[in-house]
Amino acid sequence: MVAGPRYPSLYQLNTRVWLERLSREAGRRITLEDIDDATIDSFAERGFDWIWLLSVWQTGAAGRAVSRSNPQWRDEFQTVLPDLIEDDISGSGFAITAYTVGEVLGGERALAQFRERLARRGIKLMLDFVPNHTAPDHPWVKTHPEYYVEGSEEMVAATPENYLRIDTGWGPKILAFGRDPNFPGWPDTLQLNYANPALQATRIDELIAIAGKCDGLRCDMAMLVLPEIFHRTWGITPQPFWPKAAAVVHDKYPAFTFVAEAYWDFEWTLHQQGFDYCYDKRLYDRLRDGHAGQIRDHLVAGLDYQDKLVRFLENHDEPRAASEFPWPQHQAAAVITFLSPGLRFFHQGQFEGARVRIPTHLRRGPVEPTNPEIATFYSKLLQLLKDTGAFRDGVWSQVQPQPAWPDNWTSNGFVTYAWCAEDGGRYLVVVNYAGNQGQCRLPLSFPELRGQSVHLIDLMGTEVYDRDGDELLDNGLYIDHAPWHFNVFELRTI
Repeated sequence: MVAGPRYPSLYQLNTRVWLERLSREAGRRITLEDIDDATIDSFAERGFDWIWLLSVWQTGAAGRAVSRSNPQWRDEFQTVLPDLIEDDISGSGFAITAYTVGEVLGGERALAQFRERLARRGIKLMLDFVPNHTAPDHPWVKTHPEYYVEGSEEMVAATPENYLRIDTGWGPKILAFGRDPNFPGWPDTLQLNYANPALQATRIDELIAIAGKCDGLRCDMAMLVLPEIFHRTWGITPQPFWPKAAAVVHDKYPAFTFVAEAYWDFEWTLHQQGFDYCYDKRLYDRLRDGHAGQIRDHLVAGLDYQDKLVRFLENHDEPRAASEFPWPQHQAAAVITFLSPGLRFFHQGQFEGARVRIPTHLRRGPVEPTNPEIATFYSKLLQLLKDTGAFRDGVWSQVQPQPAWPDNWTSNGFVTYAWCAEDGGRYLVVVNYAGNQGQCRLPLSFPELRGQSVHLIDLMGTEVYDRDGDELLDNGLYIDHAPWHFNVFELRTI
């Protein structure tokens, strides 16, 4: 069960990159233990309910060697860091050898202290769990090779990019690289075999141990271990893993939160199997494609579903929002994303307008200048989310835009919805998500406005209007917006 506001906010930090930058600025090594109070206070001041520390777990020499020797990856790293040196490539944070905190980050004690300092400010800690695979030099390769998917000479001959010859504690074997069914294997990982009941039991024990170190887990590519996906990839069908794992963890830690990185329309399935939230990649894709009608259709889903979605505009896997969404479309997309119901997920560098996505193999990122226009916009948006209770605990409903006059097709470009607070506060979000001027009328479902004069104040801008309540209810609020223009109106009766 998820405690806290109905619609919390999460901030993701790439831990290795973050601490490396702080270390360079300080001229000494900074670990999680050395983060100053002002930094942690700033998380609370910006209204974050969760901090997600990406890539805190131990990685090994084998994964690091693959990252450094893979020519395609190195080309990407060199593009991100023109002054790349070997030490910048620390290996993927998802090629894990142990769920313990590396000493370079401060170790287990530093993580526990960091979590406790967050908790004093009402903030929870989220970490990673990678269910699908481990690093090639994980101890299980020596002690329990049966935990992995094994290949054959025929399989190696057919798809050599998916298998590794490796020495185990039981002699030489051919083990599969971790992968999803649509792409070649990840060569810095080995695929776990969820058809082995002993592996599932061990993973559940591991989850219980990890759950003692944090308040929630973001589970990488969570759908890959679903029986139907596992069978599609490997031709074997395991028993369901997530319902058992979530039940056992929740039995010991009832408030623990599971977040699934999920694709291919398996969000509802994963909700039913114990996940509190799932990524909403569909909304992201529709925002990127610029189709307002598809966005409205997506938001028709019931709140029992939408409340459990993770709304984002960028993350460590996606391009930076500042590079993917032209300004001012970026603003309009952010207003739709972060003023919709669900968990609001923000990414390190997003507020400053960073344009370079940093691969999870690197421990250093480029130094980019802050875009003042983007920084100002996000500062206002975060303040709005923090200070306006309706957006954290209120009741949301979509408003379907109507043509402003017959044959005016531009109303199709609008995405609009209303929020109601427990104290009676009323808010209206209006976005012209189109590259053309648009008009519409918005039928409002606030019957208490009848017979009243209504003051509309744009909380994200400077617009202020007075309207007749009867007109708003009978004919709808008339809107005429420039391309990508938006309002977040508070409606007050006079």
